[in-house]
Amino acid sequence: MQPRVTAILVARNGAGYLERTLAALAGQTRRPDSTIFTDDGSTDGSDSILARADATVFVPAASARSFGSAVANALHVAAPSGETDNWLWLLAHDNAPAPDALAALLAAVEIAPSVAVAGPKLMRWLTSDVIESYGETITTFGASVSLVTGELDQAQHDRHNDMLAVAAGGMLVRESVWLALGGFDPALPSVDAALDFCVRVRLAGHRIVGVPDARVASAGGPERFDRPTISVRSTHALRRRAQLHRRLAYAPAAALPFHWLSLVPLAFARSIWHLIGKHPGLIAGEFASALAAAFSSAVLPSRRRLRKTRVLGWASIAKLRMPSRAVRELRANQRAIAAAPGSQTQQVAESTRPSFLSQGGAWVVLLAAAIGAISFSSLFGAPAVAGGALAPLSLTFSELWANVGFGWREVGAGFEGAADPFSFVLALLGTLTFWAPSQSVVVLYFLALPLAALGAWWCAARFAERGWSPAIAAVLWSLAPPFLASLGGGHLGAVIAHLLLPWVVLATVNAARSWAASAASALLFAATIAAAPSLAPALLIGWLAWMFARPKSIHRLIGIVIPAAAMFAPLVVQQALRGNWLALAADPGVPVGGSTTSGWQLALGSPVNGYSGWSNVAAALDLHDLAAPIIVAALLAPLAVLALLALFLPGSGRAVPSMVIAFLGFVTAVAAAHVHVSAVGESTVAIWPAAGLSLFWLGLIGAVVVTLEVLGRAVVLPALLVGATAVVLAGPLLAAPLVGDSDVRTSSGRTLPAFVSAEAAEDDMLGTLELTAQPSGALAAVIYRGEGTSLDSQSTLAATNTETTEAQRRLATLAGNLASKSGFDTAAEMQKLHIGFVLSPDATGEAATETRKRAGEALDGNPSLTAIGETSTGFLWRFAALDDSRPEVGPGPLGSPLGIIVTLTQGIVLIITLLLAVPTGSRRRARTPSSRPSEPASTFEEDDNV
Repeated sequence: MQPRVTAILVARNGAGYLERTLAALAGQTRRPDSTIFTDDGSTDGSDSILARADATVFVPAASARSFGSAVANALHVAAPSGETDNWLWLLAHDNAPAPDALAALLAAVEIAPSVAVAGPKLMRWLTSDVIESYGETITTFGASVSLVTGELDQAQHDRHNDMLAVAAGGMLVRESVWLALGGFDPALPSVDAALDFCVRVRLAGHRIVGVPDARVASAGGPERFDRPTISVRSTHALRRRAQLHRRLAYAPAAALPFHWLSLVPLAFARSIWHLIGKHPGLIAGEFASALAAAFSSAVLPSRRRLRKTRVLGWASIAKLRMPSRAVRELRANQRAIAAAPGSQTQQVAESTRPSFLSQGGAWVVLLAAAIGAISFSSLFGAPAVAGGALAPLSLTFSELWANVGFGWREVGAGFEGAADPFSFVLALLGTLTFWAPSQSVVVLYFLALPLAALGAWWCAARFAERGWSPAIAAVLWSLAPPFLASLGGGHLGAVIAHLLLPWVVLATVNAARSWAASAASALLFAATIAAAPSLAPALLIGWLAWMFARPKSIHRLIGIVIPAAAMFAPLVVQQALRGNWLALAADPGVPVGGSTTSGWQLALGSPVNGYSGWSNVAAALDLHDLAAPIIVAALLAPLAVLALLALFLPGSGRAVPSMVIAFLGFVTAVAAAHVHVSAVGESTVAIWPAAGLSLFWLGLIGAVVVTLEVLGRAVVLPALLVGATAVVLAGPLLAAPLVGDSDVRTSSGRTLPAFVSAEAAEDDMLGTLELTAQPSGALAAVIYRGEGTSLDSQSTLAATNTETTEAQRRLATLAGNLASKSGFDTAAEMQKLHIGFVLSPDATGEAATETRKRAGEALDGNPSLTAIGETSTGFLWRFAALDDSRPEVGPGPLGSPLGIIVTLTQGIVLIITLLLAVPTGSRRRARTPSSRPSEPASTFEEDDNV
């Protein structure tokens, strides 16, 4: 008997497709015996188009939830025939069949009575020679896989016809099988609905075939049936939700609880994988899908429906599943097709970036390394570096990491509070030489100049096509006066900020189109602000400006500040409770006093008085006082001229951001030099302005790069001139460590006398009370525990504290009674505070010397103290009656609930960002051959893989 075919056409807002689909349906060589047209609540006139068409039955306003529901509703209205040889041909509004499609489908099922479902080869709507979908299957773990998609149709897959599943569009299904199985699962409204139905058909004992000669045009997958467009995130969420539903519906009863319990843990695990794969936008869909599957009421009905119709075991479809190896091969082939030259997904041109090895980059770095090795040769072999604002790091790896987070800070009299974010940077730095953390700082001093040159070269190379520009940028950046002054003064935070700034710019520019670059920018942003908090306003302004310039990339750019916010949040809260907001800009490290630098000197690039060391040179040569500023101004003139010239040459638009950066840097430096937020003894300390000057210098160099790029062949003389003057300008600062005119010096790694260190080796809480005479005649008191202070134990909370705590008053009482004769029981108080030594450093000035003398006489006269004598750090007394009792101290970073919350939160944020930043594959840089230096920076961005 001739089979009877009922074509069911479902439309939802498909007016743009229906004319072609209806015409194709009417033009079939083997026309359907009857047609049912149904509109699913369209609002674009699709219902009117269907009503005018020549249909056997028209079902208006079905309001079904899905394509499958609309088909079921149409059958219900039209009343099924009940004949065993009746077939249903399922079409959506965007399924236009070729003239012989139905004939080919019927020919395939007529010769194979066991076949219950036949599927056509779906071709793309606009490119009819490209396969949209042909056959579906599932992996070992149940994920759906389209066997063929996006390939040019060359009949290479025509020999494959026995399939696990076919797509819904153009599917020819036996009516009796459809009714027996209950059609598509209502719990799968779009994705995997046809796959699930076909699996149940197979388990019911029927076959499914693909018919390559039957072609049907398709405008997209089932997820696009009720929407014109759909994002990658939404598609992934739909597929994952469908996969989890099928997993719960297919699982054996004994395994169902385990699958249910694994839903959320698997979401966490897959989220980590998405971070590594640079797909953070898929994470929300993972958890939404897991929760939806966990609390879905449709699982049990789906399981009952499957159990009712299944006659075969799962082993019957095992050979039709795709093994893991085949999945990997398929994915590799798809990536190769996508990456093929000229493909629709990868049409980029090779860049013409300067070569690091052949165009001067490597030579500049090597030259900087040689200069750095000579300049800091006095530090060679030193276990640690100290002096100025620099102190050794903690002696052990564990002590380094104990100073992060929120906990007890052993500074001054001791207190509980948040660590400076810079402590994370120091902990990471010290971990590089975990056997001797302070050696990492020594190594950094030797590598500082070549690292600065390297960062500047790569940053400039992103915006250059010629080798001169990055090379000169590397020279200028590595020999920048604020950088060299920070090295000489021991301002490690400013040094690290200077090294990181070019990488911050580079990563932030790329962050607009790359998740990896966005995460890298976030880490660099956090480290830079942690090292130099005074840069935060300028960098935040730059971040906001970049988001404004790239509004379509806000989803990638907005998260750049998250790690920095997590690191600073505890400190911000504590300073806010004090009402001391400006203290957030305080420099981390050892507070060091000094005179305020004038704006004129800052404009000449010098963060301290002395015009980058040229005042000493002029004095040695017996020159006039004005000689130093005149010499420095003359040496800076080529740099200034080239930077300003960039604003008047072709392509000046790219120089404007650089000059804005320079302006922000200079404003930051001037403000820092006049803001005093820290205190050391009785003196206030201004913020170190070198970090702002580094930003100022970075902007000027950016403008110079623009000028050098425009000059073309005339670049040689200006480039050599500005490079040579930069070398001469840096001469005094480079020579300072060699002639002993630098604050930094070698150190043993300990800040207390050797006698104290020997005792502290047995008692890490042993206290040493240091009484330092001040220029005014006052006395400053501080307690050091163990073997002394360290750079990572410093705290801006202590340095900026304006209120006297109970512990400080107690310490002041003890110090005052020790430094003068009184009836106070100092021995009992020293016992309570576990103080075993008293140290009196050398004094400078008449009043300070007199105070130290009187204090020494009082200490000599104290019967509980024994004079040890003069040491390298001052005169030492010992409290011999100290017992084994321990002082009361607060919890460490993991010793309190608040400390655990802070540490875990910061750690999780950093780990997530790090996973997102780790590169997982190569990406080609996109630049069109017509690129010119005058084009915006986006020309140099990388395409992301999502």
